[in-house]
Amino acid sequence: MTARLPWRDLLLGLALPLLAALAWETAVRSGHASGRLVPPPSRVWSALAALARSGQLWPHVAATASRVGLGFAAGSAAGLLTGAAASYSPLFRKLVDPAVQGLRAIPSLAWVPLFLLWLGIFETSKIALIALGVFFPVYLGVMGAVLGIDRKIVEVGRIHRLSGIELARRILLPAILPSLLVALRTGLGLGWMFVVAAEYMGASEGIGYLLVDGQQLGKPDQIIAAILVFALLGKAADTLLVALFAPFLRWRDVYRGGR
Repeated sequence: MTARLPWRDLLLGLALPLLAALAWETAVRSGHASGRLVPPPSRVWSALAALARSGQLWPHVAATASRVGLGFAAGSAAGLLTGAAASYSPLFRKLVDPAVQGLRAIPSLAWVPLFLLWLGIFETSKIALIALGVFFPVYLGVMGAVLGIDRKIVEVGRIHRLSGIELARRILLPAILPSLLVALRTGLGLGWMFVVAAEYMGASEGIGYLLVDGQQLGKPDQIIAAILVFALLGKAADTLLVALFAPFLRWRDVYRGGR
């Protein structure tokens, strides 16, 4: 029963999008919808299969995935370090946090002309923009998680004369891991959103380039196919991140809904 549960969850998760796709395909084929601006799933699949057969799809997927991977690594590392420093030092928090919160409200597209001016149109500007999008939720999640730790738990560790490293390893890190996972998942999701803005910055390859190409050539099937690839890649990356954290969170006994 336990071994079958992931497959059952997968099928339940696919049920709604598959039903929606089937309903739209039926509506177009029966003549109740034209399917001109929103093509049916069969046309989207044909466009995606044509891109895959021609070999055009995989370089675009690889380019986008590598940009998100590098940007996520840089942004999450910066967010972890800055969030930990802000939570540990009240002075550092008072100096840095107001500016970070103000910058966090700036839309991703507003950074594009500035990054183009500073870093040019090549990979550095794209990865920097993605890293910026990842940084903010990770910083906020880490700082909030550390500052939310029950002070009594820390005092118990000090009573047992744990060193700073031992206190962090045995008390602080396990306490913030669930919130850290949420922050990293949020940052990863924003990384996939920021890569679209990044690939509007003069990119010649990437899934975002396929979106622009589909818009310019009037090919809605290619646009929706590219959106579908974004969804699949984002889901795969999120699943991998959760799986990496799973061994470290087995100790939790949490409410999972239902009775």
